[in-house]
Amino acid sequence: MIRRLKVFFLSAGLVFILDQASKYLIKQLLGPEVVRPLIPGLVNLVRVWNPGVAFGLAQKGPPWLFVLLNLLAIGGLFFYVRTKDERANQLFCGLIAGGALGNLLDRLLHGQVFDFLDFYLGRYHWPAFNLADAAITLGVIGLLLRSLARP
Repeated sequence: MIRRLKVFFLSAGLVFILDQASKYLIKQLLGPEVVRPLIPGLVNLVRVWNPGVAFGLAQKGPPWLFVLLNLLAIGGLFFYVRTKDERANQLFCGLIAGGALGNLLDRLLHGQVFDFLDFYLGRYHWPAFNLADAAITLGVIGLLLRSLARP
């Protein structure tokens, strides 16, 4: 079974490793700073601890609920991808699972998730996020586009 789902496991593992490595490196790079311009007028590196879900949503829930939701999502993706042998589904589910694992580890270690990418234009800011959030978003978009493209 692992051989059959290798795209799922490889993409999930790669996202998890890149997410955790990027969080570690950004924390080291920022030091005590809270904001460091990366591309002035467009992107900052920031130090934001998010107790909610992706992009700062649902910040009022109990931490155990977010851990449970992460575990359910990862388990659900694994069971879904077992029934879908297509590599694209494995890739998109792997992106989501790897991102969920990265954010889950943050929650277990720190009680919240470390976000560091701040995209903005003028005074308009997109909520801070991390590589795990980006992978989850790309995976969901990929699955949605695949489901819409089917007759």
